[in-house]
Amino acid sequence: MTLLDSVTSKLLSVSTSDHASVVSLNLFVALLCACIVIGHLLEENRWMNESITALLIGLCTGVVILLISRGKNSHLLVFSEDLFFIYLLPPIIFNAGFQVKKKQFFRNFVTIMAFGAIGTVVSCTIISLGAIQFFKKLDIGTFDLGDFLAIGAIFAATDSVCTLQVLNQDETPLLYSLVFGEGVVNDATSVVLFNAIQSFDLTHLNHEAAFKFLGNFFYLFILSTLLGVATGLISAYVIKKLYFGRHSTDREVALMMLMAYLSYMLAELFTLSGILTVFFCGIVMSHYTWHNVTESSRITTKHAFATLSFLAETFIFLYVGMDALDIEKWRFVSDSPGTSVAVSSILMGLVMLGRAAFVFPLSFLSNLSKKTEGEKIDIKQQVVIWWAGLMRGAVSMALAYNKFTRSGHTELRGNAIMITSTITVCLFSTMVFGMLTKPLIRYLMPHQKATTSMLSDDNTPKSIQIPLLDGEQQDSFELPESHHDVPRPDSLRGFLMRPTRTVHHYWRQFDDAFMRPVFGGRGFVPFVPGSPTERSTHDLSRP
Repeated sequence: MTLLDSVTSKLLSVSTSDHASVVSLNLFVALLCACIVIGHLLEENRWMNESITALLIGLCTGVVILLISRGKNSHLLVFSEDLFFIYLLPPIIFNAGFQVKKKQFFRNFVTIMAFGAIGTVVSCTIISLGAIQFFKKLDIGTFDLGDFLAIGAIFAATDSVCTLQVLNQDETPLLYSLVFGEGVVNDATSVVLFNAIQSFDLTHLNHEAAFKFLGNFFYLFILSTLLGVATGLISAYVIKKLYFGRHSTDREVALMMLMAYLSYMLAELFTLSGILTVFFCGIVMSHYTWHNVTESSRITTKHAFATLSFLAETFIFLYVGMDALDIEKWRFVSDSPGTSVAVSSILMGLVMLGRAAFVFPLSFLSNLSKKTEGEKIDIKQQVVIWWAGLMRGAVSMALAYNKFTRSGHTELRGNAIMITSTITVCLFSTMVFGMLTKPLIRYLMPHQKATTSMLSDDNTPKSIQIPLLDGEQQDSFELPESHHDVPRPDSLRGFLMRPTRTVHHYWRQFDDAFMRPVFGGRGFVPFVPGSPTERSTHDLSRP
């Protein structure tokens, strides 16, 4: 009888737990719907954007849950860094690579990598040194060198979503590509830095250890990129050779989605950077794989990837808003609220200083290599780039939870202060700086329009027209399909003066001669019986 009672109670507890999970998921889905509807209604608002809308809805929901639970709980789901890194982050980063305007991205590749990689390291160093200098005086806990370096990596991760929602890539192509590209490379670099710090023995520091650390960093960076490229090429080759579309376009879409996710999971399996891998997998898939599927599959994948990315971003901001009111974390710092405010203020100041320490010097160096004024980053654009990187978001939150919590719970006062400070910095930067982003950009660039010619970029899924170079620069930057016999800029002086154009020219020749015949791409039209392509071909062939 006792055994029966025990089994019955366990079944009832499981049933209650399942019911609570179903209720929580229903409420969360309803809140996601509310975020979409309210974000749409506030689309034209001068101060609001979708990220801030989701944060505010999360905060309001957290207050309601706090009142209902009588101060015991404020969120519907328990935060897990695995949920973030395995399920929510991959679609966001992959879509960034899949929809990226490759002409602008690779034309500014050196500047983007300088901002995203070198700039992140500089910012991480300044934040870490500042934390070492100030936190020891505040008596917030016993942190070692690895903890301070981890804090630098956590707060070096930017969130430029608010700025990208305001910028128009047609009107400000250079600025948009720099902010967008730096944001993606910054996320990858921050995570790679964080993982390298976590796995590295920092007890015995010397020159050999420093070189080993740098070697490990570049090892992760390069191999992660190569894995993403390889996975994208395999997907292109398989889909081009097997013609899935002749039986079912669903198989094409499913294979593209699974191969994209497989690239991320392979990187995690081999302890590489999944962000870098899935980003470059997205770029390769948009250049080759996307052109090998049928027209209906192209439309489906373009919208499916964008929708998944949008939902994941909204989910993250909604949860961050609710988790900001978690009583457990704030209970640790309730005895010393001044200390928590001081830590948050110091971190915000270090973030702003770390940004300025590389944006303006690197912009100056980048401008030295540019010959025309249109290619240079003016002071107003530099201010926007600096401002865009002041916001902190989901990546910082996830890294902080990974470092300072266990299963979403804090056990030490110092760890709790770091978690609450991270939440405060993320909320303050997103809400305050995010709300001021639209007025700032409208003030700095009130009437900036695209002055160059508009050409369609057929290499990208969106096929949105973007401004390119004007005059004779266009001829060598993007050659039409029927004019590949234009003489190349083969002089050494031409290579030194315009390396991007020359490298792009050689890449186009290599791509057309070797890559596209094997992996497909633009110009490759799969023959599918009954498809719109086949019907249009028959219509053209009729007398």
